[in-house]
Amino acid sequence: MYYESFGSGRPIIFLPCWGGDNGEARDIHEPVFADREGWRRIYVDPPGTNHRPGDPNITDQDGMLDAIAATIAEAVGDEPYAVAGTSAGGLHARGLIRRDPSRVLGLLLRVPGVIVDRRLRTLPTDEYLRKTPYWQAKQDDYYDPAELSADLEFLGRIQADPASYGLREDPSLRFERPTVIVTGRQDTMTGYADAWGLLDDYPRATYAVLDQEDHDLPVRRPALYHALVADWLDRMEVS
Repeated sequence: MYYESFGSGRPIIFLPCWGGDNGEARDIHEPVFADREGWRRIYVDPPGTNHRPGDPNITDQDGMLDAIAATIAEAVGDEPYAVAGTSAGGLHARGLIRRDPSRVLGLLLRVPGVIVDRRLRTLPTDEYLRKTPYWQAKQDDYYDPAELSADLEFLGRIQADPASYGLREDPSLRFERPTVIVTGRQDTMTGYADAWGLLDDYPRATYAVLDQEDHDLPVRRPALYHALVADWLDRMEVS
């Protein structure tokens, strides 16, 4: 697996959406660190993304999580780290906490995937969504290239069946360190309502649902999203 690393200090692992690579998360989050030191940001490309073929030995989400955990071990050794996951990356992040909660400094979930089976998700409509030119720019600059460079056959096999797309062990676990969950009010992919149910697991969680934001969040309100991330960092720094 490939990753990019910036800065020095306590590590934060950024995990992308299903089929996504490190570029979108990097460009969204790096502005938060322009005037903040003390954090090493590590942006990961999971197997089967960014022109790297999938590993035929990986047949389910637990195999993906094994590969991610191995990459984290390579990048940071035994050092404690924070973890941030987008969409399916949120499931990976929660899975890492389930495996070793004492090692994780904090958790950021952006438009997290909570219910694996799409048919069972509570989803809103996009009636009030007003897309901006930046939405198309994100499509052109990040999502389309990520799809073209991904091993879609490998990823599709895992995603096709909820049994292989979900983790074998429920990632629910009480985690008492700083957490932030950010969802889109018009997110028709993972929604916002299902993530509300995670709060019982995370007693130190800030939960936000942003109007006129969908699964591409943040598009209309990047400054608000950056403020939520900065607050998360503040809380970890004083924990």
